[in-house]
Amino acid sequence: MRIVELVIENDADGIDAVSVVDLPAIESNFIALATDFEVKLAEVDAEKRILMGAALIPNKQIFRRIGDDEFYVYFSKETVKQASELFLKNGNQSNATLQHDAKIDGMTVVESWIVDDLEFDKSKKYGFSVPVGTWMISMKVDNEDIWQRVKAGEIKGFSIEGYFADKLEMQKEQELIDQIIKILKDA
Repeated sequence: MRIVELVIENDADGIDAVSVVDLPAIESNFIALATDFEVKLAEVDAEKRILMGAALIPNKQIFRRIGDDEFYVYFSKETVKQASELFLKNGNQSNATLQHDAKIDGMTVVESWIVDDLEFDKSKKYGFSVPVGTWMISMKVDNEDIWQRVKAGEIKGFSIEGYFADKLEMQKEQELIDQIIKILKDA
């Protein structure tokens, strides 16, 4: 099956929003920091209404189907880092959707980091086992409906929304441009 690397071609590309979903494509659920989780997170007190989890995992193959075309996509460590930076630079912290469908208010990314040390990273403290280069986020939930869905187990993770270029297609376009330039030079 075809494997396609997705890249950021320009500053207009990148992540526009974070969606809260029941089945995250990166197959990594978030944790909810609240009193319900005191056994796992004894240091957390009162309902902070913070969700923490992986937004993007480098080199994680994500299955996609468009019509009859089935393939995998992935993001390199460099693209994950670039996407996380552009997300914040472009002020998209409060852009959120539910299941990639409806825009929702009352959701804000309040923390963002790239895992750079497997042993001492904050993600390990909260029970995550993710590779170096993973983009982790914490999202504040001021939306009562969404918080109730999280507590009910209906929402389990993050999924990104954005625009990325297909590296293979970019290479094919460049090859075509190079061929045209060669033909024009030889003419």
